[in-house]
Amino acid sequence: MNLAEGLRRHDDGVVRCFWASDDPLYRRYHDEEWGMPVRSDTRLFEKLCLEGFQSGLSWLTILRKRESFRAAFHGFEIDRVAAFGPSDVERLLGDAGIVRHRGKIEAAIQNARAVQQLIRQEGSLSDYVWRFIPPASERPKKLDYASLRVLGQTETSLRLSRDLKRRGLRFVGPTTAYAFMQAMGLVNDHIDGCPARAAVSAHAPGHAASAAR
Repeated sequence: MNLAEGLRRHDDGVVRCFWASDDPLYRRYHDEEWGMPVRSDTRLFEKLCLEGFQSGLSWLTILRKRESFRAAFHGFEIDRVAAFGPSDVERLLGDAGIVRHRGKIEAAIQNARAVQQLIRQEGSLSDYVWRFIPPASERPKKLDYASLRVLGQTETSLRLSRDLKRRGLRFVGPTTAYAFMQAMGLVNDHIDGCPARAAVSAHAPGHAASAAR
């Protein structure tokens, strides 16, 4: 790994960002998902929930459980999760396929209800989220290992976190908010020289190849 640049050539010959592990699932996530702009309210809500469940754990742990999470939370359909009651909490606490943490489970349900209200006020979760694209002044001119390491939270992620909390969402601190922004494509934090960076840029808002996901 070239730490100065933040790139690593994996054993399949592909150059990737330094954080992409040797796990095939994680590699696919890096290559095909991370940073691609997401407009679907369902997928945005799913990511908010999974970021909360990740707290204190690795993303790979959550990624390996993601299909189980999707099954347990009915595809993260906002209205269905918002309708969960005490029996659903107990059901989820008994599901070994997910992270069985009462506080995080209850937060996901609370967040669904808060997002319902947000959608009533803003039109969609997507319309709301995409207002938080950071200004160019907040972005490094060159994205390398050193610059990415200091981007754990930004002024924009602080604003997003504060507003989500004001609206009643939980497990949405500024670092979590920035990780959400990275994953959902509000910023392109693939290291300069990573092939995935160009692919993400091709789908950025305003680009001819941009498409909803």
